[in-house]
Amino acid sequence: MSQHEYRDMLPGHADFTLPKPAAPVRVNGRRPIPEVPQMNGHAAAKPPPEPAAAKPDTVDIWDQRVAAGLAFLRRRLAGSYPVDDFGFDPELTDAVFLPLLRVLYRDWFRTEVAGIEHVPADGAGLIVGNHSGTVALDALMLSVAIRDQHPNDRHLRLLGADLVFRMPIMSEMARKSGATVACNPDAERLLAGGELVGVFPEGFKGIGKRFSDRYKLQRFGRGGFVSAALRTGTPIVPAAIIGAEEIYPILADVKPLARLLGLPYFPITPTFPWLGPLGLVPLPSKWMIQFCPAIPTAHLTEHADDPMVVYNLADQVRETIQATVLELLEKRPDPFGK
Repeated sequence: MSQHEYRDMLPGHADFTLPKPAAPVRVNGRRPIPEVPQMNGHAAAKPPPEPAAAKPDTVDIWDQRVAAGLAFLRRRLAGSYPVDDFGFDPELTDAVFLPLLRVLYRDWFRTEVAGIEHVPADGAGLIVGNHSGTVALDALMLSVAIRDQHPNDRHLRLLGADLVFRMPIMSEMARKSGATVACNPDAERLLAGGELVGVFPEGFKGIGKRFSDRYKLQRFGRGGFVSAALRTGTPIVPAAIIGAEEIYPILADVKPLARLLGLPYFPITPTFPWLGPLGLVPLPSKWMIQFCPAIPTAHLTEHADDPMVVYNLADQVRETIQATVLELLEKRPDPFGK
């Protein structure tokens, strides 16, 4: 029954209207707090609060870490871990090498990465970078960038100079981390197996150049990396790296001492050898890494032995890296800024 029908049934309905509910009285502009309904003279019980999510026990976390560490040592002592034909040990790399390098990558060099989408999601890819820094830390930082930033957490297999593999301890560490000698047969085997391979065609000319020549790319050799890419139809991804030029600025090169020690150069920097071992600590420059669009080579496989094709493609890669390096330098005006 509606309000009007009910009203017509009452005497004097013309003057009768149902009262409207009174508007709530506001106190200081606020609505009053509703009364708690009473049950048998007692206030109704409020529902119990939901239990808060239990925080992980610190002791349990440390127990898990200790157990994982003991399991890791047990596998290492028993020799039950995978190693490929080149000596690459992915478990040791992820558990020991990369955590140490991340201290430099994240906290010391404050590395920024762009263009990681140009690195192949799977299958073979040849990453070609500019080389600098007196010590080849740029190769290691490039490995960390790909491992940490790539959506598929890929490893980068570096191609190193013969000198690296003639040093007893360094050679073993390089092999364990996935590096191999920079030669076409090894490069082609890795690319044919679908690996990401990193190469620095400037070699010692790049990392041993004076600070006055910083960020000027040196000659790319005879383009052997291009031949390996062409024979396997692998895309080439140019990578520009800035920041490494400032970690150990080379002011002079003592060539007689370098020949005596069998080294390609003996650098004199603002801190080495004047500060002794402290001179080996790299300066905290700001690093930026840019991956450029990939250059396809699958349509050029029959030209792997054509010197002109190899030279032109190598020159294209070099010019791409040089132009990108200059762009990154404009974005990073202060080499030691944030």
